[in-house]
Amino acid sequence: MLKEYGFYRGVNLGGWMSQCDYSQDRLEHFIEEKDIQRIASWGLDHVRIPVDYNVLENDDGGYIDAGFDRINRAIGWCRKYGLNTVIDLHKTAGFSFDQGEQEAGFFDSAAYQERFYRLWEQIASRCPGDSRHVAFELLNEVTDESYIAAWNRIAAECIRRVRAIAPDHLILVGSYHNNSAHAVPALSAPADDKVIYNFHCYSPIEFTHQGAYWVDRLDRSVRLTYEQAQIPEDYFEKEFAPAIEAAKANGTELYCGEYGVIDQARPEDAVKWFRHIHRTLEKHGISRCAWSYKQMDFGLSDPRMDGVRDELLPLL
Repeated sequence: MLKEYGFYRGVNLGGWMSQCDYSQDRLEHFIEEKDIQRIASWGLDHVRIPVDYNVLENDDGGYIDAGFDRINRAIGWCRKYGLNTVIDLHKTAGFSFDQGEQEAGFFDSAAYQERFYRLWEQIASRCPGDSRHVAFELLNEVTDESYIAAWNRIAAECIRRVRAIAPDHLILVGSYHNNSAHAVPALSAPADDKVIYNFHCYSPIEFTHQGAYWVDRLDRSVRLTYEQAQIPEDYFEKEFAPAIEAAKANGTELYCGEYGVIDQARPEDAVKWFRHIHRTLEKHGISRCAWSYKQMDFGLSDPRMDGVRDELLPLL
């Protein structure tokens, strides 16, 4: 279904409406129509747009019309150039995958959860696009395993309420440990045939996040070539196996909503990693969306990738 609809090979627009300073300049100009045109020229079929709740909501829970208008403008650009769109709620009131955001309490707060449901009702009614060209991703990267029971309940209620407005849109749901593939079996069975299991992959993190200032457990001075990382040939086969088995058992598909290599790795080594993961994604027909189009420490359009981009793009 994902491939048929045109959600097979995409790229994230990270840093536009999420993980940013939220300035008008950022929101209006970080991604423009010319960027969407360029992505289409790469031969991709969709983009994933991370959106933080505070782009769409005021502190009191009221809604910001300009935020919804901006999403609709992006959907319009995408349709003009033949691309589909995933709307990803990257941060909600009371929860962010990034502890530095200081959002807390979502999984224990009925008030935060109701705010989440209402925001999704607004997105579904204000930014529906066409059900074959716009998909909804409920929440980015649930972190702790302890949240999964609450998350399954919250996701089910959110799907129920979205379905009253958007009965035919694809809905993506990920599990704990930041959408890890091994955690996919902990998700409830899909509520209907258009609910898709979502996972992310930045494995092995010692290679993909080398030098990352935000990963405390890594020695930030270490740099690895692809060969030094010694990634076994069957590494991604084993990595994805729990998710593949869970999707098959529950009659759904898989979407790898984020994967990529930090700009601290040599571009030629990043290409080798993408070639490795590409083989497994293609073997199992797994849809995917690379992180990220521009900047964000992973930018595929950044000048440093100019020498390898022609080799890289067919591997996305």
